[in-house]
Amino acid sequence: MQSEADPAKELLWARPGFLVRRLHQIHVAMFFEECKSPSITPVQYAILTVLSVLPGLDQTALGQEVGFDRTTTADVVRRLEERGLVERKDNPADRRMRHVHLTKEGQTVVASLRADMERAQERMLAPLRPAQRKVFMDLLSTLVEANNDYSRTVLRIM
Repeated sequence: MQSEADPAKELLWARPGFLVRRLHQIHVAMFFEECKSPSITPVQYAILTVLSVLPGLDQTALGQEVGFDRTTTADVVRRLEERGLVERKDNPADRRMRHVHLTKEGQTVVASLRADMERAQERMLAPLRPAQRKVFMDLLSTLVEANNDYSRTVLRIM
């Protein structure tokens, strides 16, 4: 017996935005399964990761690295600061600007979750052959870079 067509699925699965959002939901679930740290979100881990390689960024530059607006960046940094994972320091030359640094505990969290996060990435890409993974990542990068200016917050492109 042939299964009936699902018109909603046909419509939605023809939309790249729907599939991108769904893949993001799947990745977030995998991140939490692998990291086993309900207290660190993928957004927080992105901020911590950037600070691990670019310490002392001001909050605006930090937001540009991960594609977050100033308000979102400030909110995430505030929550990470409350947990003792980052510290903000005023810029003596410009009191409106605050530089963000990982604390020792923040460095430990980034290091302890790195392998777990990589496992989540690997699980998400597991259905693809190595050559497909490269093509997929190249296409994603092309789409993000080409459409970057349409975002509420422009990502700093390397």
